Amino acid sequence: MSSNVKVDYDSPASLKEFLDQHGLAMQKKFGQNFLINSAARKKLVDALEVEQGTSVWEIGPGLGAMTYDILNRGADLTAFEIDHGFASILKEFFGEMDNFCLVEGDVLKTWKKHLENTKQPERLFGNLPYNIAATIFADLITAGVRFEKGVITVQKEVAMRMCAAPGSDDYSSLAVLCQWAYDVTPLIDLSGGSFWPRPNVDSRAVKFVKKQDFPRCNDAAFFCRMQRALFAFRRKTIKNNLGAFMNSSEKAEIALQKAGIDPKLRAETLKIDDLLRLSDVAGELM
Repeated sequence: MSSNVKVDYDSPASLKEFLDQHGLAMQKKFGQNFLINSAARKKLVDALEVEQGTSVWEIGPGLGAMTYDILNRGADLTAFEIDHGFASILKEFFGEMDNFCLVEGDVLKTWKKHLENTKQPERLFGNLPYNIAATIFADLITAGVRFEKGVITVQKEVAMRMCAAPGSDDYSSLAVLCQWAYDVTPLIDLSGGSFWPRPNVDSRAVKFVKKQDFPRCNDAAFFCRMQRALFAFRRKTIKNNLGAFMNSSEKAEIALQKAGIDPKLRAETLKIDDLLRLSDVAGELM
């Protein structure tokens, strides 16, 4: 294992001193917070279930606290880091290791190009800031990229949306996408005190396990577009939203009738199987 790591990941004082020595600073726009709870870090990496040669994508590694542990377990890790200063430290710490690859820049803009030159990874890991969590997951699933397993830490309310059940206030397009592609379970809650700098919100780690029965519809890309449209205006009925999506209120009514769905319902009341069935019928009418 690399002996270049010269920071105590559990100590805010050590982290601050290290940043100061290297002329670095935390940037609020990137939603940067270091997980200083070593027991929590171990639990998250354990849940990822990596072994020698497991391919992992880590989003937002920061200074590499959990990168260190994942690499130490023999995984082949690709780290996506937007902060140029942090990226330079990751190179210093891990750059000489054969099982480490660094992709600099905004992961939302870099992951597709990186994937063109490598195999699809088996694991996803990361502490994702609020402003990209929903977007990156939706982008990956919509593009047909699914991991065998994933462990991500997000703002608690985002995690609640990912795990939400039909009929609940948190049930949304994000919940449908996540639960369509994965079995999603909460893993651990993390208070603000587990991080430095301390955020004003609680976080929750969520585990994803790839569903084998997928996509369960005729056209996955069409389903992605349709379900997003159905949740676009939550106050409107499914008939109104579907009619706008299909550019025909008449076709929407026929589709709903064939799918056995009450046109007066709203999208947040429908189970994923209902939406998949509707997708197949609507697709045939488009």
